[in-house]
Amino acid sequence: GKTTLLSILAGLRRPTTGEIEIAAPPARRAVLPDTPRFDKWLTAREVVSLAAALNGQDRAGAVDDVLARAGLAEAADRAVGGFSRGMLQRLGIAAAIVGDPELVLLDEPAAALDPAGRREVLDLVDRLRGSATVVFSSHILADVQAVSDRVGILDRGVLRYEGRIDELLAGVAETAYLVRLREAGEEAARALEAQPWVTTVEADGADTLRVGVTSLAEAERHLIAVLAATETAVVSLEPEPVTLERAFLEMTS
Repeated sequence: GKTTLLSILAGLRRPTTGEIEIAAPPARRAVLPDTPRFDKWLTAREVVSLAAALNGQDRAGAVDDVLARAGLAEAADRAVGGFSRGMLQRLGIAAAIVGDPELVLLDEPAAALDPAGRREVLDLVDRLRGSATVVFSSHILADVQAVSDRVGILDRGVLRYEGRIDELLAGVAETAYLVRLREAGEEAARALEAQPWVTTVEADGADTLRVGVTSLAEAERHLIAVLAATETAVVSLEPEPVTLERAFLEMTS
């Protein structure tokens, strides 16, 4: 339902029920589909110039400005038929923002890109901060966490959460430690399960225990002593990074 929702926000589809209210007028909204396509014989400059003309954008230097912001200044006069997927995504964003929109809707902007291409696109999205409101959908939650201030979680058509990411991570995800062992950790697991400050002990791979705790402070005071008493060889231990993916799974499972 992510693409359907963005299409409704963009005015490309009508909702069967309910209403939407967007402060930005239709002329100040921009949309980028997940796989933007351009005529292969056009240059990047011509693609963005066409988008600017369709938006009534006559600001001097607008085309060159957005091409530079998208990291495509040196490729401005190349035919887009030879562009990589990452370059095409960045070109699509350049064409979307040349009209100086208030609202930018991006559908899976980094999907199907290699790590370098994803990083380029996410950096470009992050640079839009402060100049426009950006709404984008993605099932790659690490990308969402990297660039977003607020998040909405859709679960089978139901909005489970909408708000700041930091508040979601603080309030949902369980506090845990990751303990990497030199050997099988059955004895260590039994000893930890007996502790009143331990909530769960799960095997995370062949040599790692994920230890849910009531608080990191309790773990800091007692975890090392419990492991030392079992004489288990410990390679490392650290608080588990709190990720949006884990919060999502806890909220929707």
